[in-house]
Amino acid sequence: MIRKVALLAVMSVASLAPLVAAAPSSAATVKVARETLSVSVASITPDVPKSQTDVITFTGTVRNDTAAALGPLRVRLRYTPQRFLDRATMAAYQSDQNPATLPGNVSPSSAMDIPALAVGAQATWTFTATPVQLGYTAFGVYPIAVDVAQNGVPITTQRTYLTYAPPTTPKLPRNRLAVALPVIDQPHRATDGDTFVDDKLSQSLSGKGRLADLARIALAAPKSVTWFVEPSLLDDLKTMTKGYQIKTKDRTEGKPANDTAGEWLSTMSTALAASPVVATPYGDPDVTALAHQGLDALPGRAIELGGQTARALLNRNAQTSINWPPAGMLDADALDLLSVDPGKVTTVLLNSTNLPPQPPVTHTPDAAVTLDSVAGPVKALVADAELSRLFEPTAPTSVLLSTQRFIAETAMIAAEPGQVTPRSLVVAPSRRWDPNPTLVTSLLKTADKLPWLSLTKLDSIRPSKASVPRAGLTYTEQDRKEELSAKYLAPVKEVAAQAQLTASVTTPKGPSGFDAAVLRLTSSAWRNNTRAGRAITKLVSTAVDERIGKIRITDAPRTLAGSNGVVPISVKNSLDKPITLHIDVKSNDRARLQIQPIPDEPLVIGGNQSGTLQVGMNATTSGDATVTVQLRTIDNLPYGKPQRLTIRTTGYTGIALVIVGAALTVMLAAVVTRILRRRSERRLARAGKSRESETV
Repeated sequence: MIRKVALLAVMSVASLAPLVAAAPSSAATVKVARETLSVSVASITPDVPKSQTDVITFTGTVRNDTAAALGPLRVRLRYTPQRFLDRATMAAYQSDQNPATLPGNVSPSSAMDIPALAVGAQATWTFTATPVQLGYTAFGVYPIAVDVAQNGVPITTQRTYLTYAPPTTPKLPRNRLAVALPVIDQPHRATDGDTFVDDKLSQSLSGKGRLADLARIALAAPKSVTWFVEPSLLDDLKTMTKGYQIKTKDRTEGKPANDTAGEWLSTMSTALAASPVVATPYGDPDVTALAHQGLDALPGRAIELGGQTARALLNRNAQTSINWPPAGMLDADALDLLSVDPGKVTTVLLNSTNLPPQPPVTHTPDAAVTLDSVAGPVKALVADAELSRLFEPTAPTSVLLSTQRFIAETAMIAAEPGQVTPRSLVVAPSRRWDPNPTLVTSLLKTADKLPWLSLTKLDSIRPSKASVPRAGLTYTEQDRKEELSAKYLAPVKEVAAQAQLTASVTTPKGPSGFDAAVLRLTSSAWRNNTRAGRAITKLVSTAVDERIGKIRITDAPRTLAGSNGVVPISVKNSLDKPITLHIDVKSNDRARLQIQPIPDEPLVIGGNQSGTLQVGMNATTSGDATVTVQLRTIDNLPYGKPQRLTIRTTGYTGIALVIVGAALTVMLAAVVTRILRRRSERRLARAGKSRESETV
């Protein structure tokens, strides 16, 4: 029996605190993880005791998922009167699964014996204690653990924190906490039509879908929470409210109007009506990659289009002056690009590794700092990494444990030595998170009631005397490797240039109609899925080529009748709007055919009409010659591919001209002879009449 207990203890150490361990990936590992004895903490009431006599109630369960019945077991509350010194020791306590480092004191009054626990069975436990029984004498965060022991040997343990918050002198500063929550997805369409490349959005709108969860959070969140919404997602959902199509590899499947998409948009619009909303740049472009690959014009257009879309579909007050770059990482090039945009980005939200304190500090630095850009100062807000992770845990945990950790972290920040004025803190989970709405809502409600926190809007945070020096933007080679690559963006750059041509020929000039499509191609979502990005790039490229092909040169053979003259070059405009362009014509055989100078005047063609340019040409011999015709925009850029046309020349020789001249001379002589003959006949007739009258 002793051997069995010892073996079980060794096995349980390896899988200690299964609720906070990383989720196993293989089926075999899952089976091992499940075959354990586990203890969980269900509630701690009150979560923040404030006086020595407060009765703290702990409840939880013990579950036997091993292959055999266990017993006798003893569930115990472990504690220590020594509070944590800083946030680093708190983190070390949570990650340390060594039973030897558990709180050393075992409460004699807070324990429960379980004679036997069958396979698959669970037992509930309840403990009570007061701060004075636990030895707490001052404000602080204290380690708490609940273990299950057999014959005095701990088998499994659950660690957590307890914050004791009696009145302090002086009173603790009330730190400002801003929470930024993202509603960012990946593009699901190539162009602005009703064809989607997948049907993932419809799956995320209902049940426990990601977008459904975000809507639940939005309905319950305090109005001080700042929401970052990606406008192309709103566009996609709006398109789904009507009939749409899903393009698969082999076919296109029709879908009826999705009412849930419209309901989601309506819910979010209502829930966020009084909340600060930031429209991310349309398509969530990879700003640093665009800055490094020479696509400087795209971020500005993305900011402009993003603001227009978000204000039209979600919140009329959506702002664009705050930028949250992919992964919260920027370098100086990207910052300069954002700062000089006409939309004027004045604030950036960054990852803590992008802007570390310099020199390093042992306390929690203020979130706000000022950066220098080519356009002047830009405010940077740095998210607290640990607080942000609590909103998006990377390992299985419970709402209670996350909430207790959040209380402990923020209390520790408020009590850090040397703090005399309030500091600013920012929470920002990863931009494409998949949240647990129950957890996030609990954390937000907790933050709203803690006496050492004050929830505030993100744009209200400004650099203050509490700000610490920072090292400047730290952007590593690894960060650069994670960007969209030059290889990926090369065809995107070509598509963007061709798309812009479609706008440069229309009268008046305006957006190409492909701006949104091009921006989707630059989405940071393709960082981890370049195959999908390339597939969409091909679809957009095909659509742009089709648009360019709607303006074409008619390719029927032309004839030059004579050694010189004019040949009509016709252009068909199949667009429904007027266009303005130039036509360049070049002879491919100058010895046979020469082009006369063409006036540099634009050709204007109405919608669904044709236009013709009369081009002067000189032919030296008869036969066929070719010319190359290139359409050109008013900005002197080639439009479409050059086209070869055949010119049939019928130039006359010198002998042919003599023959023609002789024929004309003969014809004139015959005419003159006839005229003279008629005149002679009339004179003779008059003379005969005169003689007859004299005789009479």
